[in-house]
Amino acid sequence: MFGKPFVRTLISRSAENRTDRRRFLKAAGAAGLGVVGATYLGVQATSSASATGEAAAAAAPSDAAVLNFALNLEYLEAEFYSFAVHGRGLPDDLTGGVGAQGGVVGGKKVMFHDKTLHQFAKEIAGDEVAHVKFLRGALGEAAVSRPEIDLKDSFTAAARAAGLISEYQRFDPFANEKNFLLAAFLFEDVGVTAYKGAAPLITNKTFLDAAAGILASEAYHAATIRTSLFDRGLGDAAAKISNARDTLDGPGDDDQGILLGNQANIVPTDNNGICFGRGADRVLNVVYLNPGPVREGGFFPKGVNGDIVASGGA
Repeated sequence: MFGKPFVRTLISRSAENRTDRRRFLKAAGAAGLGVVGATYLGVQATSSASATGEAAAAAAPSDAAVLNFALNLEYLEAEFYSFAVHGRGLPDDLTGGVGAQGGVVGGKKVMFHDKTLHQFAKEIAGDEVAHVKFLRGALGEAAVSRPEIDLKDSFTAAARAAGLISEYQRFDPFANEKNFLLAAFLFEDVGVTAYKGAAPLITNKTFLDAAAGILASEAYHAATIRTSLFDRGLGDAAAKISNARDTLDGPGDDDQGILLGNQANIVPTDNNGICFGRGADRVLNVVYLNPGPVREGGFFPKGVNGDIVASGGA
């Protein structure tokens, strides 16, 4: 439907013409944008102002690298919610691509008794699968494959680290609604901070616009999960997860639970009402369940695919 010259023109003019931007994003959904590939997504703005500026631009990750990093996280969320709601993961045609393709360990359907929570979970599951489809379509042949994902032992390790269970117990995120919500809380807040942290790295305004849209979606999801936890009186358990994330992602105490004192804290912001972001390396600290500089572990036993794969460290 859209040839390479047309797509190239949209990308180059996306910062100038709102209509072109809408047409481009529509093309991403309707045509898959396989024609874009790595060539156009990896383009970085260059500056002739100074050699320092050029060096900084060259050192920054490409837009494709940033979007592929996000795709790894979307695979994880989509698998978790799909299993919880439908009892099955992503279809095979949404898991292939660049890099080693892995399977999913664990995952099963949650027996929802709360009809409202079930509706929430179904809507979020649909959004997460749609994010996978969108990013894969936008990246085209440059899209990474789904890495190996652990939805079983990783949750037990996270729950033990947070002090939710003892070292002799296991945590099944699909066993009941309470466990499902606590597991979702672990993911959703990380997803929001990941997109916030990645935003400054995206140079093309079309892709930045799309990433901002996904960030907004993830923020709605996170608020829904946080509200559901608050309604069920799970503030203490959520605080333990928040503290564990803070321990994993380096110095600082930015992560917040769902309570401040005895009051609701549905939107975790600073004094200016602004949410914080995590760099990709700190996001990987959390999902690898390791505070050190590693390349695999936790929910991604063999690491993520793409150019951004290493966690940070103290």
